[in-house]
Amino acid sequence: MKKQARRRPPFAVRKSSIHGRGVFATRAIPKGERLIEYKGERITWQEAERRYPVDPVPYHTFLFEVGDGEMCIDAVRKGNAAKWINHSCSPNCEAVEDEDERIFIETVRAIRPGEELTYDYNFILEERHSPAQKKLFPCWCGARNCRRTMLGKKR
Repeated sequence: MKKQARRRPPFAVRKSSIHGRGVFATRAIPKGERLIEYKGERITWQEAERRYPVDPVPYHTFLFEVGDGEMCIDAVRKGNAAKWINHSCSPNCEAVEDEDERIFIETVRAIRPGEELTYDYNFILEERHSPAQKKLFPCWCGARNCRRTMLGKKR
């Protein structure tokens, strides 16, 4: 019996002009394609705060909130390439949570080979999004509509 060749992902991790490492398309990717699941160890926010007691400035984390906000995915442990997808105020991807509280990164428009994959982190803090808070979460995406912070608008 012939072994089936494993299909290579349509992206690769390399140095980013946005921030540190990034994920880049290795081929054209159509709109609406599910690219990768955001993987890591599932932990409570209480455990996350124990593991990462001091937020560095600028804020940098591989934590992704899931479900009702009690749990998160810590991609530092058991994570994959999805943790390297950078924030953009004009993203070409989005993070989608399914009914099993799994996070997937999907394209929101067609992506050209060599283009960096991004999604809007849209961080929302419980406290007021003051100018000082916004500076703790700087955005370097370079988009024309860049809001200069990874914090989203409170509703």
